[in-house]
Amino acid sequence: MTPESQVDLMWGCVTSRKDYPTELRGKFSFDDAHHIQLGLLARYEQAGDKQAGWKVGLTAKAMQAQLGIPEPLFGFLLESGHKCSGAIFAHASLARPAFENELCLTLGKSLHGPGVTLEEARAAISRVAPAFEIIERRGGANADLALALADNAQQRFIVTGAPSPLGDVDLATVSVEVISNGIVQETALGREVLGTPIASVAWLANKLAQFGRHLESGEQIMSGSFTKQYNLNRADVIESRFQPFGTVRAEFR
Repeated sequence: MTPESQVDLMWGCVTSRKDYPTELRGKFSFDDAHHIQLGLLARYEQAGDKQAGWKVGLTAKAMQAQLGIPEPLFGFLLESGHKCSGAIFAHASLARPAFENELCLTLGKSLHGPGVTLEEARAAISRVAPAFEIIERRGGANADLALALADNAQQRFIVTGAPSPLGDVDLATVSVEVISNGIVQETALGREVLGTPIASVAWLANKLAQFGRHLESGEQIMSGSFTKQYNLNRADVIESRFQPFGTVRAEFR
C-alpha cells in the first residue's frame, strides 16, 4: 500500500466518522504515522481549513514507559477546532470522546529546530491560556497506537480560556484543579508534562525539523495534559482551574 493510499483510507475514516479499516491496522511505524497525519493536514487545507498550531501528546514518562515509546507524539490544530471557554458540544456528534487538561501556549516568535533549547522555547512564548483538549478515540480503547497517531493523535477540538502573558511564571509549578459535574476529580502540577510544559515546545520544534517543518510565530501549542484522560458523557459539565492562569469550562449535551 502506498503512502498516498494510506492517507486516502485515513481521510475516508475522518470524513465518514467511521472506525479504522482493517487494511490500516498494524501496518506502519510512528514516523510513518506522522507522515500520514501530515497528509491529512494537507487534505484539510485543500478543503479550506487552516492550521492553527500543534499539540504534543504522551508527555508523561510513566505512559511512555508503559507503552514502550521513547518520546512524545505530535498532532496538528485546526482553526475550525478552536472553541472558547463556555462552549457547548453535541455529545452524540463525537466518537468516544474524552478530555485532557493542558496549557495552550501562543508563540510570539518562530522556532527552527534542531537544537532548540528550553531557554529559547520559553523566550518564544508570548501568551498562556487554560485549556481542554477534546479528543476522539475512533478505534476504541484498544486501538493501534500508530493508527491513533496517524488519525491526528486523537485531536478534535481545543477549548481555551482567556490568555495571559507568560511573565516570570514557572510553568512547572502551575496547578490545575479538575472539576466534573461539580465534583473535584484531581489536582496536578505542570511538572507532570516532561518536567515543564516548556519542554513540550522545545521537543516539538526539534521533532518537526525531522519532517522539514518549524514552529511559526502566532501558532498555538497544546502542551500535553497535566492529568490522565477523562471520559465524557452526555450532560457532563467540566471545568478546570489553572493557577495562576484562570479557568476553562465546557458542556456536553
